[in-house]
Amino acid sequence: MAMLPLAAAAEDYPDVDLARAEEIVMGRCFLCHGAEGESSTALYPRLAGQHYQYIAKQLADFQAGRRKSDTMVSMVEGLTSEEMVALGVFFEKKPTEARPATDKQLAAVGEFIFHRGNEYSGVAACASCHGDRGLGSPQLPRLAGQGRKYTESQLASFNKRERTNDNAVMHSIASKLTELEIKAVALYISTLD
Repeated sequence: MAMLPLAAAAEDYPDVDLARAEEIVMGRCFLCHGAEGESSTALYPRLAGQHYQYIAKQLADFQAGRRKSDTMVSMVEGLTSEEMVALGVFFEKKPTEARPATDKQLAAVGEFIFHRGNEYSGVAACASCHGDRGLGSPQLPRLAGQGRKYTESQLASFNKRERTNDNAVMHSIASKLTELEIKAVALYISTLD
């Protein structure tokens, strides 16, 4: 298969085999994450718009056993590092759309925590690492538009120290969040684009 040179407005992508990536997506990924990176259920992460480097790292972590998931471990079996990068580029290039808040008052609490944190409990502002718009970086995930249930489950995993392959700072932050704050932040994040 031919390698396609890709160019992005904000950055240059590596040369990857997008046809191979699409083949993998349609054979392994689409049932949970959708063909365009829009998950079939709120329990699975939205991959559309996510940084390709972050996706490739997570796939490698699943493959190496640094991140736990019975389903994902079988999905990444046999993938090469080049295919992981290609999958990352494939999904990063997919467009995203904002979702409306289902509870505007709860979303307002989430917006406050996201941008300012909670000085009384020591919760840092999400924006301090993930950016004002939740777009993250190649090392830190894009949060903008992520599904509420998935965000809630990941914060719970960080709190329980079940997710250890990423930034250890999240363990401390997640342990300080109340249930209300988790639900509010997850809702607000889901409305970002």
